[in-house]
Amino acid sequence: MSVTPGKAAQSSLSVASFRGRIGRDARSGHYAVPRRYRLHLALSCRHCLRIAITHSLLGLEDTLPVTLLPAVPDGPDGGHSALRLMYEASSHRYAGPTAAPVLSDDWSGRIVSTHAPDILRDLDRRFGSGSPDRAVLHPSGTEREMEAIAHLCEHGINEAVQRAGQPGADDAPRDAALSTVFCALDALERRLATRDHVLGDALTASDVQVWVTLVWLDTVHRQHLDAAAVHRITEHPHVWAYARRLAAHPAFGPHLDLDGIARRHHAHCRGLEAAGAAVQILDWAAHTRTRTPVEPG
Repeated sequence: MSVTPGKAAQSSLSVASFRGRIGRDARSGHYAVPRRYRLHLALSCRHCLRIAITHSLLGLEDTLPVTLLPAVPDGPDGGHSALRLMYEASSHRYAGPTAAPVLSDDWSGRIVSTHAPDILRDLDRRFGSGSPDRAVLHPSGTEREMEAIAHLCEHGINEAVQRAGQPGADDAPRDAALSTVFCALDALERRLATRDHVLGDALTASDVQVWVTLVWLDTVHRQHLDAAAVHRITEHPHVWAYARRLAAHPAFGPHLDLDGIARRHHAHCRGLEAAGAAVQILDWAAHTRTRTPVEPG
């Protein structure tokens, strides 16, 4: 089965979106075989961090190897130089950035997928359980609720807080963006006031997404907000208690590369630091179980 990059591959300014999928059997071309595939992840990237946590939650260490990449991309195009040959082998005359995450096929040396949502689903449905009806982190019947949580994280928090932190933003648009963030956090606060996890009693993919969103809110986006906004963000005790609790989970905290996230942010961000940078919400390092360092390779 061939893998066709998306239209973005035609531009050196965009990242190709390879959308191969892992199927159920040999007829699919890419079928689930232990140690056939490999993940290439930079833990300073929020999409890669979600995949790393999911990989650990599913216990795939002996099934699907992981190669860690440098926290700060070292390629001249803003990508990872270690992935250049793989991108070129997967797309003729590829000239775009060589970005992570990547799910590759060790049998062919080519990329299967760079699309994080597809990778996350395939890890669960093809390697974690072997059946879409028994997916561990994507329980049947929760699809709409999970989509709503994903929308809340991406649009209600990630995109809105970036708008609020843009340098020179006018008061009205900034206040509107902050209001969106506060409303999203209020919704999470109501949920977590009555349950242990976002969808109920069990960990799901939604918890992974919410936790990584909260990590980025505190370690990256907070840098460009004023102190009053950050103090308002802290006024969600159940949300931050939940974040603290998951930081101590062996599948979450050990993957948190705080230094790498900071270095990547400072290497690429051109925004101005604001007063909120001094108001840390959580001491992530204090609540994170230490992991054994793995050298990029």
